[in-house]
Amino acid sequence: MIDPKLKRKQWYAMIILTICVLLACAWSMTSGEYKMSMGAFFKTLIGQGEYTDTLILMEFRLPRMVITILAGAALAMSGAIIQSVTRNPLAEPGILGINAGSGFVISLFIVVGQVDADNFIYVLPIISMIGGVLTALIIFSFSYNKGEGITPASMVLVGVGMASALSGGSLTLMSTFDEDQSEFIASWLAGNIWGDEWAFVIAFLPWVIVLIPYLLIKANVLNLLNTHQHIAQGVGVKIGRERIVLLLVAVLLSSAAVSVAGAIGFIGLLGPHIAKSIVGPRHQLFLPLAVLIGAFLLVFADTVGQVILQPSGIPAGIVVAIVGAPYFLYLMYKTKSV
Repeated sequence: MIDPKLKRKQWYAMIILTICVLLACAWSMTSGEYKMSMGAFFKTLIGQGEYTDTLILMEFRLPRMVITILAGAALAMSGAIIQSVTRNPLAEPGILGINAGSGFVISLFIVVGQVDADNFIYVLPIISMIGGVLTALIIFSFSYNKGEGITPASMVLVGVGMASALSGGSLTLMSTFDEDQSEFIASWLAGNIWGDEWAFVIAFLPWVIVLIPYLLIKANVLNLLNTHQHIAQGVGVKIGRERIVLLLVAVLLSSAAVSVAGAIGFIGLLGPHIAKSIVGPRHQLFLPLAVLIGAFLLVFADTVGQVILQPSGIPAGIVVAIVGAPYFLYLMYKTKSV
């Protein structure tokens, strides 16, 4: 039974966060090199805008905004699941090197793969997922200790090492690229939102529609996995299978997100922790908030990056890292002190 006060608090927080996401979206889509007034923005949304406004908003800015919202939500959800299943508050796809693994396999695919440019958008999430899953398997196997399971400290150390090695591998492969390929991978590794066409939305949306609701449905199982092992087993939870499936889904979700949004880290760290600080650790309460917080953080970071340095902009991944890296160090210190 969930405390009615916490439930009300969750709904208030969801309403406030939804408003924040909408305001951030409006700010993003009306700013930039081509500025648009709020009046023109709303007129264009309802189909009464001028031709230039309609073209820029509907064909360029709106698909990019949808990708940014979905990617932020997916990364936050993925981070929350990985933290819960591994019981590691420092776990996050970017920090653990899962995103770097996706980037390396994408780079490798560009070198050896022969695929039509029109189909590359739809193949990219699959390629990214293969890299993410293989990297996660290596990290979990190397950080597993007999009798202790996966220890948080070893997971972070192995993950950071894998991230460095795979990022170095991606940069090495870049030496074989032509100018356009090198620019793409450099932009991707920096965390630049590059999916700015409706084709990217079509390629990414099915994964979000399927995987995020599945993880929300598993909220009660996640609650049980965070209790004592005997309690979870006593109510019929198949602990081993559930952990493997949930980790696999979380890795697939983050890999799909970074395939269209770039190697963005720390969203999966910040989103769940901020959500838990508002409504506590119960998954039915904090997971929906984490999704909204992740979406807001990435939209806000992308907009700040575009506004600060026009017209090229600062990649959203760098803006998020400026806030996320100090918070990660704080969590490491706090975890060590406990």
